[in-house]
Amino acid sequence: MKPTLPLKKLSLAVSALVASGFHPIGLAQSADATQEYSAPQRLYVEELTVYGMRENRVSTGATKLPLELKETPQSISIIDQFAMEDYNTTGSNAALKLGTGINVDQYETHRATYNSRGFEIQLTQIDGLGMTNSWGTVEGQLDTFLFEKIELIRGANGLLTGVGNASGTVNYVRKRPTNEDTGRVVLGGGSDEYFRVAADYNKVLTDDGKWAARAVVAYEDKGSHIRALHDKRTSVYAVVDGQIGENGVLTFGGNYMESEQDSPMWGSLTLFYPDGSMAEFDDSASTSQDWTYWDEEANSFFVEYVHQLGSDWEAKLTYNGSRASDETKLFYAYTFFNYLEFDNTGLYSWPYSGRSTTDDDLLDANLSGSFTAFGNEHRLIAGVSSSKQETSGDTREYDRLTYQGVALPAFPYAGNAEPEPQWYAWEPSRAGEQKLTRFYVASQLSFTDELKLILGANSFKLEREGASIYGSVVDQTEYPDTEETSPYVGVTYDFTDNITAYASYSDIFQNQDQTDINGDYLDPVKGVNMEVGVKAEWLDQRLLTTLAVFSAEQEGIATYGGVTSSGQFWYMPADVESEGVEFEATGRLSDNSILVLGVTYLDLAGPDGEDIWEWVPDTTVNVRFDTRIPALPQLKLGISGRWQSDIVGSYARQDAYFHADAFASYEINEDAIVRLNVTNLFDEKYVEGLAYGAIYGQPLSGTVSLQYNF
Repeated sequence: MKPTLPLKKLSLAVSALVASGFHPIGLAQSADATQEYSAPQRLYVEELTVYGMRENRVSTGATKLPLELKETPQSISIIDQFAMEDYNTTGSNAALKLGTGINVDQYETHRATYNSRGFEIQLTQIDGLGMTNSWGTVEGQLDTFLFEKIELIRGANGLLTGVGNASGTVNYVRKRPTNEDTGRVVLGGGSDEYFRVAADYNKVLTDDGKWAARAVVAYEDKGSHIRALHDKRTSVYAVVDGQIGENGVLTFGGNYMESEQDSPMWGSLTLFYPDGSMAEFDDSASTSQDWTYWDEEANSFFVEYVHQLGSDWEAKLTYNGSRASDETKLFYAYTFFNYLEFDNTGLYSWPYSGRSTTDDDLLDANLSGSFTAFGNEHRLIAGVSSSKQETSGDTREYDRLTYQGVALPAFPYAGNAEPEPQWYAWEPSRAGEQKLTRFYVASQLSFTDELKLILGANSFKLEREGASIYGSVVDQTEYPDTEETSPYVGVTYDFTDNITAYASYSDIFQNQDQTDINGDYLDPVKGVNMEVGVKAEWLDQRLLTTLAVFSAEQEGIATYGGVTSSGQFWYMPADVESEGVEFEATGRLSDNSILVLGVTYLDLAGPDGEDIWEWVPDTTVNVRFDTRIPALPQLKLGISGRWQSDIVGSYARQDAYFHADAFASYEINEDAIVRLNVTNLFDEKYVEGLAYGAIYGQPLSGTVSLQYNF
């Protein structure tokens, strides 16, 4: 038998763990239907050890309340570690493409935007905490081997942060220590000089099981179908957790990431001709030059302490700190009229070299628990948080008359078409700071066993100074401070044990860093977001379906206006309405088969009532299906497909297309698994990232990996 704690201490420890978010309810439990196995519950005859509780951590997602997926009045999807492993989505962008209603616009080789329900997702979190993304742009990719799962919360995120739009939130849930000494090593290789090695090891540190640690390492080195593009990424993560006294749980950890990208595309392809027809090049086409690179380094650290206050309440204090820096030499090939000449000329050169640093600090404290009133049990959370972000950047000048605005050869040109400039010394280019202080409260009130109401509110103050994060106004030193209170209301009603109807309402409020043609900052975006739907469980609660109808109005959102005479981008406010229908089914069809099916239909209208942002597909369908062969249970087969309607951007258009990936895995024995992955199974040629450019997608390719558990 594993060593156990004394009964009195054990009872208090278990209570503390359960109240601190180790609940066997919540998103983690509901997601088990899509996993290969559930977290083990280690029950013993005499006592229940601390083992078995760590693995029931939940992310409290949309409301910071410990709610199951079915009782949360928003659309939520889970991409678990098994799906990410099976489909070899080692980078976060590839993993998010598995999600319902999420579009990943990879408009450059190193930068992407995510959008949902017509709007760019500007909030990425880790374990429920985080800062907004600059302009909704995500640089580089996180290695998914570090995470248990990714939660996709669609719709307004005001209850999470106090600021936000009607798109959604991406929440990465870190791996945490488990209850056994276990580990795994994964080794892989494949097309485009792909090589990967990753290791994950868990160690119980003390005989009584109070303390445990986990370390995760991943290294990836790969080429690309795009000319000369090459990526290296190293990720290291370590975390320790354990009990402090009889009522406390302490968790602390850190992460280091380093990435190097050679010959990145800054900007992307221009494919339109003057008459609106499209050029077609080989899918290796690139505008970059051989001397370019984009290197990044990021360090982060977090500490989390949870203290039990009686049997039903807890206090939680969390600190997150991070520093990210990058250094670049880039090359942009631009046109004056957004099209190529018929002889494929018309591109001009723009070299650039820069570096930047971003420091984030976030402190969050909250009190949560349950209480009884009017004969029913209710839940409540109240907290305060303070976050600070400091950014700075430098650039290097060069002889612009020699290197900038030079006409390039007909496209596609070689990687040595433009020589590297002679760079001058580093000079400061911008610096800025923003502080967000907020108070939040949310409660689930149970009027009856069937009818529940969720009420929430955020009061926040946003202070900013320094240059725009876009560099549009370098001499701007002051922003007006913003203070606002945003409400959130949700209601659920259980018609039966398996069918729940819901409705939710949230205010929209988000400051903007874009400037108008006069250099003045645009007013904050305001609006409302509403959603109604039905969630139902089928097949003995193994399959969950969600049917949602949503609408959102955003007033004054920044829309590209043009370029000023001094070369600065400017924007104008626009009122945008989004409405649509979404359906998702996720879970097990049988003991051997798993299904995820998602369909999103969207109508996105601008101020004139006509379609706006035509690079957002109005219809997407994604499906994942995997199964074990009964006659050969060691063999597992799966296919993932995504269909989207036609889209149009400023530089290219893409007809409707279907993209499919597939895998086959075989369990050699109980410890070893070999896996074959095929990307773009039908070798579909397409362009992506039309929000701000165009890049040819990856053609047919494959990888093979070996996983060994110990």
